[in-house]
Amino acid sequence: MTAVTTNNEALVRPMPSRMRALVVGAGVAGQALARDLAAAPGFGLEPIGFLDDDWDMDVEDAQLPLFGSLDDAEAVILRERADAVVIAIPGLDPERFNKVAQSATAAGASIRYLPSFVGALERNVVGSDMRWLDVGKLIGRKEVHVVSPEAAAIIRDRVVLVTGAGGSIGSELCRQVFGFGPRRLLMLDHDESNLHRLQLELWGEGLLDDDDVVVADIRDRERLDQVFGDARPDVVFHAAAHKHLPLLERHPCEAVKSNVAGTQNVLWAAIEHGVERFILISTDKAADPTSVLGATKHMAELLVQHEEGGSTRVASVRFGNVLGSRGSLLTVLTEQINRGLPVTVTHPDMTRFFMTIEEAAGLVVEAARMAEDGEVFVLDMGEPVRIVDVVQSFAELLHRPGVQIRFTGMRRGEKLVEQLFSADETPLPTTHPRIFQVQKSPPIPRFHQRLQTLYHLAERNEPEQVRSCLRELLPGYHPLVPVIPAQAAPYPDDY
Repeated sequence: MTAVTTNNEALVRPMPSRMRALVVGAGVAGQALARDLAAAPGFGLEPIGFLDDDWDMDVEDAQLPLFGSLDDAEAVILRERADAVVIAIPGLDPERFNKVAQSATAAGASIRYLPSFVGALERNVVGSDMRWLDVGKLIGRKEVHVVSPEAAAIIRDRVVLVTGAGGSIGSELCRQVFGFGPRRLLMLDHDESNLHRLQLELWGEGLLDDDDVVVADIRDRERLDQVFGDARPDVVFHAAAHKHLPLLERHPCEAVKSNVAGTQNVLWAAIEHGVERFILISTDKAADPTSVLGATKHMAELLVQHEEGGSTRVASVRFGNVLGSRGSLLTVLTEQINRGLPVTVTHPDMTRFFMTIEEAAGLVVEAARMAEDGEVFVLDMGEPVRIVDVVQSFAELLHRPGVQIRFTGMRRGEKLVEQLFSADETPLPTTHPRIFQVQKSPPIPRFHQRLQTLYHLAERNEPEQVRSCLRELLPGYHPLVPVIPAQAAPYPDDY
């Protein structure tokens, strides 16, 4: 896809081949970490210096400067153009950690904590966090940070609620929002374990005794009404959803209950309680859907579109596969490679659009700025990439060339090639050079009446009737059932 040229090119921040990393803590651990980073370019971090409150710290052996104290974090990040901050002080006071984290995010740098990174170095594999790799080799383009100062301004000193906060996209949204200084950040999820992990990361403690950590189910409309009534959020990012394609093919009723009815519940609560901006997280699988996941996400986009013109600004954001999310391609590859198993790929010619989790969350925040009347925004993600090429590049980054691949065959609902726009959709430029807008779909006759029929069938747990109803509601939905059975095949010799 060719990017639209505007006078806002400055909003795009291509990442260098190695991110400039500022190490917080110039002690033994920090200096050891700096040496390891310098010796391991595959992790994509170039240490540039330290921050430490002890100005008498000897850093001569590290051959890197001591730039200042922890209180100087934001100024040093901006002056030295640091892209990442690594906290290398085990046991850092939660309040100090929180302050450094806010400074880093406000200055546009990502932040990571030493223990998880040391564990990754010891394994020579980045496990759940893929951000340390040179992702440009995997996604076929430079990583792009898309959050503008104007987008950050709509969050600063506002009450922000994120549904599905404990998930991969939701938690990254919380990290980015947290750094822009909201008055309150409400993290809503039905899984208390996810919330505990996220609170521990953001605040340095996980006591779960804060009103901003909310256990709730988006299927429970009355509970959402209570949460919105008490918190009165200004901005809502709706990331909660069922997203695993093969599982939803087997359980379409559950997909409808969460992805469609759940979205309508959150959207209704937002409008009822005067939320200023509502942003739905969607997927490229919603374009000419062939799966239950894609169909239910397209339905969710239509729900948002039907609420245009009100006092609440609403929009949807559509993007492709996210590297670094739990259960994503790279986490599966890591597990298989570490166990010495052949890597499983469905088809040798299957392609996907890839982006980093930071890009995905940044796009969502930027869309909140541009939201007006039910738009669907899509990031220009370059050209689609063959999954086998991603596997090859990833194995090389992990110094595991010659990995074996077993082709398993396409599963029900899977496309060989994804697209960002449906056949009847026209991409339109926006004020951002790397973000497009989808031309709105024509209204569906008796939409809300037929929607109630869909909900009724889902509540009665009638999967075939649900699929049939989805086809009636969405003329562009064509369920895909592979004709050729799954077959195992060895990895070609030329890879």
